[in-house]
Amino acid sequence: MPATRPRTRGILRPRLPLRWRVAIAFAAVSLAITGLLAAATWHLASSYLLAKREQGATSQAAVDARLVQDALRDPARDGSDDLLQGLAGGGEITVAVRRNDTWTTSGRQLDVDALPPDLLALAGSGTAARQRIVAGGIPVLAVAVPLQGAVYVELVPLSELDATLRFLSGVLVAGVGVSGLLGLALGGWAGKRALRPLTDLRDAAARVAAGDLDARLPEQDDADLAPLAATFNRTAEDLRRRVRRDARFASDVSHELRSPLTTLVNAVAVLRRRRDELPPTARQAVDLLDADVHRFGKMVTDLLEISREEQIDERDLEVCDVVDIVTHAVGARRGIAVEVEGTPPKVLVDRRRLDRVVGNLLDNADHHAGGAVRIGVSTCADGVRIEVDDAGPGIPPELREEVFERFSRGANAGRRDGGGGAGLGLALVARHVRAHQGRIRIEDSPAGGARVVVVIPGGSG
Repeated sequence: MPATRPRTRGILRPRLPLRWRVAIAFAAVSLAITGLLAAATWHLASSYLLAKREQGATSQAAVDARLVQDALRDPARDGSDDLLQGLAGGGEITVAVRRNDTWTTSGRQLDVDALPPDLLALAGSGTAARQRIVAGGIPVLAVAVPLQGAVYVELVPLSELDATLRFLSGVLVAGVGVSGLLGLALGGWAGKRALRPLTDLRDAAARVAAGDLDARLPEQDDADLAPLAATFNRTAEDLRRRVRRDARFASDVSHELRSPLTTLVNAVAVLRRRRDELPPTARQAVDLLDADVHRFGKMVTDLLEISREEQIDERDLEVCDVVDIVTHAVGARRGIAVEVEGTPPKVLVDRRRLDRVVGNLLDNADHHAGGAVRIGVSTCADGVRIEVDDAGPGIPPELREEVFERFSRGANAGRRDGGGGAGLGLALVARHVRAHQGRIRIEDSPAGGARVVVVIPGGSG
């Protein structure tokens, strides 16, 4: 069997949202461009300034060397020392003359032994030379000019030029950093605007998934986005028509079944009254028929309920006390006490739907989980929380979403007894809860079974 390569695509997939990846890409491009421009600017500016400084220092050293040469040619005037002091100016420049292996210096004090031997050798051979060195802890430009029987050396400090270049480099680095931040901000803004159609698509798809089949995308003028919006709207419209067609079909079938169902119920009632007159085999058949007719009637009722329009008519809304609704639904069921925590607020709901939610949860616990052992009502951050704990074995996490689907019966699939149900109870519960913009989920109960949690949002007085 050929070996398969491990799949690493999911591991290497970027974790950042697309908007931030766009922003980082903008910032990286901005840093790259401005970095190249800053490097080019630094190179050109530093080369130009250094070249101008070297050119000026070299020209000045040549002029000064001629003056020193003239002074050395006239032995009658022994003013070379005064001349060197004058050439050194305020002492920032160091001038030195080597004659007969003897050094005469003026200006900034310098250890002449620190001068590069190659520079002095080149000047001694009759060729003017210059070299950047560090003398006394500061950068200087050393210019050596050959004289007759001597060598003239002039050291020009480069401290001001070095400070200027450091300032320029700081400005360029700061500019690159600011450019990166601006690129990040621009990328975030551009990414937000570019991804706005996808955000609208996500929101519209979420509304459709939540049951709002009338959600649509606005028409787009952009040639690239217009087909996307048109395709989504067409798909949503087809889905709405199909859902309504299915609901209408279920409603029509349910209505058509009511008449024969009524006949069957009446016929079974007659047979049940005469059950004692029938032989044992016929009694067993009547019992089976009675259970199936009862189950059939409940399924038809649930189909009629589930085929109703999911959206709540505002005329059916009223401010209700959830505790009263739950207490009424519990009714005469034995062994169940309504536990109330805090003071749950009143909510604006369709009382019939909410009563059906609680009733279906209790019926589901009775039919599939050994009955309800606790029902609680409490206040939560979003509104009112209803909890129903059962005595069953619990529901595995992988099935906790599936049980809210239509005709999902889990381990009871295939049962034909009257307690099996048609798998529509929890689907109706989820439908009514979503119609109220609420949430429903299944958790583990502290008692060991399953806990169904319903959150109804809102609150009033």
